[in-house]
Amino acid sequence: MVYQNGNHRHIPHEHRLHKPGAWLPADHRILKHWLDHHIKHVDKVGEQELIPVLKEFEDLIENNTRIRMFFCAMWDEVPRKPPYNQSVTGQSQIRDYKHMLQVLNQVFGRAPEWTDAAAGVGLVGVPLAAIFDYASATPSGHAAFLDPEVNRMLKKILNEWGKYLTSPESASVLGDHLSGWFGEVGYKDLMECANTASGTSYKFEEMYQCDPSTPYYGFKSWDDFFTRPFVPQARPVASPENHLVVANACESRPYALCHDVRLRDKFWVKGQPYSVLDMLAHDPLSAHFAGGTVYQAFLSALSYHRWHSPVSGTIKRAYVQDGTYFSEPLFPASDGSDDPSVDATGREGEYEILQKGITASQGYLTALATRAIIFIEAEAKEIGLMVFIGVGMDEVSSCEITVKEGQRVEKGDQLGMFHFGGSTHCLLFNKDAGRKLKGFPEVGRAENVPVRAKLCAVEK
Repeated sequence: MVYQNGNHRHIPHEHRLHKPGAWLPADHRILKHWLDHHIKHVDKVGEQELIPVLKEFEDLIENNTRIRMFFCAMWDEVPRKPPYNQSVTGQSQIRDYKHMLQVLNQVFGRAPEWTDAAAGVGLVGVPLAAIFDYASATPSGHAAFLDPEVNRMLKKILNEWGKYLTSPESASVLGDHLSGWFGEVGYKDLMECANTASGTSYKFEEMYQCDPSTPYYGFKSWDDFFTRPFVPQARPVASPENHLVVANACESRPYALCHDVRLRDKFWVKGQPYSVLDMLAHDPLSAHFAGGTVYQAFLSALSYHRWHSPVSGTIKRAYVQDGTYFSEPLFPASDGSDDPSVDATGREGEYEILQKGITASQGYLTALATRAIIFIEAEAKEIGLMVFIGVGMDEVSSCEITVKEGQRVEKGDQLGMFHFGGSTHCLLFNKDAGRKLKGFPEVGRAENVPVRAKLCAVEK
């Protein structure tokens, strides 16, 4: 049982939130405890001088009328997602944008860590998303986190935080203390997540490349740990000589499988249909995928964060498309359906998506969030041109591509990696290939599909 998922204890309905990927705890009381802890510290020490990048953020807010309006209003509005809309007071723990900046200032000196609260132990894997959680579901927050100027500023902030996460100081959260990643709860969750996917019973040093005889298993920083490589034997490549078998690109849990996707669609509505042209940032090659197939899966905070080629072939195009960082869809009022969890298309409805927050807005994010886009011409003509899309969620400030255009890759070779935070990915196949590929894993399964394991295969 994974503690982060809340499987080991009863969580009252009003406090349980479903968070795909376990980037925030299933028990909202733990998130509230974490934020309360930082707010109490900020309130105790009083207003502090902001670090330079946050001072620049403050200047942007105060010197731009539109942005100031958004950041003033978002803390006064009540979000349309639980548990905030169920609060008697309807008030945010963060009082206003000045208070937000002070809390951000405090959090910048700490890497993501486990929190010991009265309700239990849990991980706040995306601290900035936790701070913005209330505001992101308000009308003004929705507008702010879509704003290009705000997102350019957020990119600067996240890159600055990323510098800390690559520093030796950030490794302090990797200790074996209760709130450490190698503490009792952290270690158990890490290994249960990895071993459940593959049906194994590996120790950490048998699953990942590390040195258990040294402090923090040899990891020099938080990011060094986050991007840890696996031991090759722990994740073998599926049928390496059979080019008709597609390998899983990321250690991840299936989220959606959609056929006959449109070149252009309304990705912001309930059901979040895929919009190929927007997903591929209007790339000239987008037309090849009209009517194609999209497979999407999300990565866990507890898992492996590198990407591997699903096929053998040649890299045709590879680039990172800048986008949003904390944007969530803002849906219209309910249509009065008897079942608020399902909309007319049979997919997740408004209530479920709002309850789960940004981590359940993954279809929406494929068209808007910062993402790495890699076109691969598969050696198997039956598959042809396909695309890997690594989608940054929350505070992913870097989607790093490690291959170059024109490079030959073998199935299972590394393509790149996520840094610092939440993430999801898509594989996009053309219409003809999508009709031939069979055997995809069941959407909704409880465990990850191991990276480099068989994902699907061409059926002749």
